[in-house]
Amino acid sequence: MAMQAPTRTGFERWQDGVSKAVSDARWNSWDCEIQMAVNEYNLHLRGTSGYVALDWQIIKAILWVETGAHDPQWNSKPMRIGVAGDVGLASLLSGKEGGDLIVPPAWKGRLTMASARTIPAYNIRAGIGYLLMRMARYKYRSVLGADPAVYEMTVRLGDSLDKMAKAQGTTIDTLKMLNSTATVLHPGQVLKYRKASVQNTIASWRPISTALIAERYNGGGDINYARKLDYALPLVRKGKVALCVQ
Repeated sequence: MAMQAPTRTGFERWQDGVSKAVSDARWNSWDCEIQMAVNEYNLHLRGTSGYVALDWQIIKAILWVETGAHDPQWNSKPMRIGVAGDVGLASLLSGKEGGDLIVPPAWKGRLTMASARTIPAYNIRAGIGYLLMRMARYKYRSVLGADPAVYEMTVRLGDSLDKMAKAQGTTIDTLKMLNSTATVLHPGQVLKYRKASVQNTIASWRPISTALIAERYNGGGDINYARKLDYALPLVRKGKVALCVQ
């Protein structure tokens, strides 16, 4: 009786397909767009609370895991952000979760629900933006305004730092910074202030890893996501790269 070949798992079949990608130029078709997009984000975010430049090959590996040249989405939504049931695109563009701090200014207004769902280059930028948004840690802080002038105001009966800050378009932290001895207010006291506001800012960054990408980007939708990235990334690193015009 002939021995029946063991049934291959879905992950093993996926491995077979991705292994063939190394010698298939179609899988490199988004290299230049990825490099350009990653450079845009790196330039925008460099210097923000210890930001470490994103490696574009990580994004390429994500594309290989999310779709791949054999998938119809490869030529429309290669990072799959914005597909039916996905909440990532809405989260990025809502302005409530930090996406407004992540997306480069040149792409604000251009990167929309419609464009990210219909233009592959925009889909890639939306995917990168969502990944970085999920890797950032945020904190509300007092931020000085563009006006460098230092103004003065006089304390009146019943005033408090909070009341005065709101009235003059500044913050309590700014008042404390410029008036370190004003621990107790009294009428007639003169305080210095600068224009400032409390804003959401990037406080720090999570170190990017395949496990964290699976957790915070994929969100657990694929239990093998981290394993797939661990398999795809070395193939991406040793494979050919499309020649990009700088």
